[in-house]
Amino acid sequence: MAAFLQWRKFVFFDKEAVSDPLDNGKKFVLPKGISASDSGRGLLVLGDMEGRIWLVTRSLQLTSFQAYKLRVTHLYQLKQHSILVSVGLDEHGINPLVKVWNLDKRDSGNPLCTRIFPANLGTKPTEVSCLSIHENLNFMAIGFTDGSVVLTKGDITRDRHSKTVTLHEGSSPVTGLAFRQVKSTHLFVATLEKVYCFTLSVKEYPKVELDSHGCALRCSSLADPSQDSQFIVAGDECIYLYQPDGRGPCFAFDGQKLLAHWHRGYLFLVVKDVKSPNKTGFGGGEISPSEKQLLTVYDLDNKFIAYSFCFDDVIDVVAEWGSFYILTRSGTMFLLQEKDTQTKLEMLFKKNLFVMAINLAKSQHLDSDGLSEIFRQYGDHLYLKGDHDGAIQQYIRTIGKLEPSYVIRKFLDAQRIHNLTAYLQALHRKSLANADHTTLLLNCYTKLKDSSKLEEFIKSSETEVCFDVEIAIKVLRQAGYHRPAVYLAEKHKHHEWYMKIQLEDLKNYQEGLHYIGCLPFEQAESNMKRYGKTLMHHVPEGTTLLLKNICTNYYPTGEAVSVDHCQVNKANSEEFIPIFANNPRELKAFLEHMIKVDPCSPQGVYDTLLELRLQDWAHEEDLEKKKILQGEAVSLLKSDNTVFDKALVLCQMHNFKEGILYLYEKGKLYQQIMHYHMQNEEYGKVVEVCKHYGDQEGCLWEQALGYFAKKEEDCKTFISEVLHHIDQKNLMPPLLVVQTLAHNSTATLSVIKEYLINKLKRESQQIEADDKKISQYREETSVLRSEIKELKTSAKIFQKTKCNMCNSPLELPSVHFLCSHSFHQHCFESYAESEAECPTCTPENRKVMDMLRSQDQKRDLHDHFNRQTVVRSTGDQRRILLRGSLPRSDPQILQDSPEWVNKESIALLFWGKPSFITVLLSP
Repeated sequence: MAAFLQWRKFVFFDKEAVSDPLDNGKKFVLPKGISASDSGRGLLVLGDMEGRIWLVTRSLQLTSFQAYKLRVTHLYQLKQHSILVSVGLDEHGINPLVKVWNLDKRDSGNPLCTRIFPANLGTKPTEVSCLSIHENLNFMAIGFTDGSVVLTKGDITRDRHSKTVTLHEGSSPVTGLAFRQVKSTHLFVATLEKVYCFTLSVKEYPKVELDSHGCALRCSSLADPSQDSQFIVAGDECIYLYQPDGRGPCFAFDGQKLLAHWHRGYLFLVVKDVKSPNKTGFGGGEISPSEKQLLTVYDLDNKFIAYSFCFDDVIDVVAEWGSFYILTRSGTMFLLQEKDTQTKLEMLFKKNLFVMAINLAKSQHLDSDGLSEIFRQYGDHLYLKGDHDGAIQQYIRTIGKLEPSYVIRKFLDAQRIHNLTAYLQALHRKSLANADHTTLLLNCYTKLKDSSKLEEFIKSSETEVCFDVEIAIKVLRQAGYHRPAVYLAEKHKHHEWYMKIQLEDLKNYQEGLHYIGCLPFEQAESNMKRYGKTLMHHVPEGTTLLLKNICTNYYPTGEAVSVDHCQVNKANSEEFIPIFANNPRELKAFLEHMIKVDPCSPQGVYDTLLELRLQDWAHEEDLEKKKILQGEAVSLLKSDNTVFDKALVLCQMHNFKEGILYLYEKGKLYQQIMHYHMQNEEYGKVVEVCKHYGDQEGCLWEQALGYFAKKEEDCKTFISEVLHHIDQKNLMPPLLVVQTLAHNSTATLSVIKEYLINKLKRESQQIEADDKKISQYREETSVLRSEIKELKTSAKIFQKTKCNMCNSPLELPSVHFLCSHSFHQHCFESYAESEAECPTCTPENRKVMDMLRSQDQKRDLHDHFNRQTVVRSTGDQRRILLRGSLPRSDPQILQDSPEWVNKESIALLFWGKPSFITVLLSP
């Protein structure tokens, strides 16, 4: 009784008397003389003392049929089948009959009785005390008052497919039977003195004695799977629960038990009221008329009393249509309607019974949102009571449903920082933390100086803790926890943060360099570009070595190099040159390594290396070393890998003569070569340049003559040599030579005497040759005039006998031209391009026509003509003074002649000083 008094009592059910739907305002009245009852398949099944079975529908409609002649003693309605099994008497004496009814089938308006057989196996008469049927319809157990149990195995609805055996014999009346189906089939048997369990899945039906005390009639029941389908035995002192292999928990509920049922997670106990007189029946459990009974509804899971009330003469408690019904001997039927879960929870909240509310919600399978709200209210309650540790545990259970800021605001006080830490840890464990939560948690660790927790947090595997790693690194770095920050950055591959902390905070440059060397190629390249200058300043040799590796064939340090590894990872070496800004020695070593390993390195590599070699050459004072450095620079220039303009600028900046001259020659800048020697007054080199490159660029000799003419020094030897080459190649007019040397005070007539004599000789020879040509042209012109005149005035006789094309004798038809050429007609048609032109004369005629068209095109180019000539007119003759040299070819003379010159009568008469040409015009 002490344990019973400790259980809290609630009113989780609403009680009301069932009203008759056909007669408003009046109570529903049960049939008289109810002797047995059960429920299932949407029906309440009642048996009376007159042998009738009553069926009550949900609308409380009563129907009955005569099942026995005398009375009904037991009813069992299966829950999964419309099968009703009854036990009753058809005649006086002790001869109970078992009848199986199919409620879905009808026989003359009544349910079909599919089977009838006597309950007793032997000849010894005995009364049936209890009945139980397995839901699979393959087992039926009947208990008797003499202590025996009869088991029917097989289809219980048919005689031919079942077998009946005596399962148990004893001296104590059987008070309860129940089948349990969990993996295997068991039958629990309760008597007044003992409790047994039979295993029906085994052929021999082994028996286990579970306890040495039993219970009264109708004081046993089978729990549902929520209680692991245990067999409940209600003794006068305790409630015992049994498994097939032994006794389980017990509850100290004393009092004389009259009825025990298990419905939907609740244990219904009807106990004799202690104020009522003691009237014992069969085994102390038979209900006597006019007795008060206390109905109590227990929740064994949550340890509370859901309902308790005194009734008069309770016959039975049945469950159907989602409610519970109490049948009383007075004929009144009471409805017990369970309150909804939210109402029950509110009742618990009012009494601050949050633990019980949580357990109730779980047993009622409340959703996660509902549970979270209970946890929140419980947490608020504990927080107000000052139990912050308990409150935070409840708030932790709301994670995922309750906004974290609701909890965090309550525990921002420094004195509650350990509670806040616990909540934030749980938030991270469930992977629901954001960046702010991570920052706050790490700040809590640093405020508490809890290094062990901090280390545990950051070293947890990703499956245990999920947080924003970058935020964590920032917070730890700001708080001065550099080692944990480095650990996080390395573990989660935040390479940038790792390098920042190692280089900027810990100044551990060697470790940072080693870390880059272990990264994959792309990341090693990007980090080297970012931190290369810092590393080069502090670890120049190691950094240079790593850069060589990155720019040739990179593979991470410690990684096994596969022989068949075909992919070559190498960076652009030119991009790393700025890293060596203050380390020229390392830069030179790096660049020389690159051109040695990879001759196809970018041009920037060669240009930078050239600049470094020129710098070393310019600052070197040892002549031997300077010569070696000069050779290295020249060899680099000759490799043809440098950019011409950049290399030339570098050589000029460092006054590197050999390089400058090589590049001028390479770029065919011959005038620049000569000007370079002129600037350095290297007279012999100037003449040599003219000899080497004068054929390719003739103006070099003219520039050389002008250069020596401006020198006041005695340069007669060089002037004479230059004049000799000018005379041989006829590069300048004599007048221009004289004018050029007239400005030099050291150049006397003796210097140009030989040049002038040779020049005049050659011009005289040229005049004689021109005179001969003039005479020849005159004669040819006279002949042409006579031919033209003859063609105009006389008939032309064609006397050709052979074709000028095929050289075969002419045959008619033939074609003749005034130029005396004749052709077969078929030859002419095959080879002639025009019907009006002679095929033989066409090429020459075309040349003449092209020359005339060219003259016509140049007819209006007066400015061009004036730039070349100055015209002086004297009577019938006109003189043309040419600026520069006179062209020698006759076509050129025709082209350069103005439009008023008669091209057919040109005659060159005179060419002498000062280079005059006299042109005679025809009348």
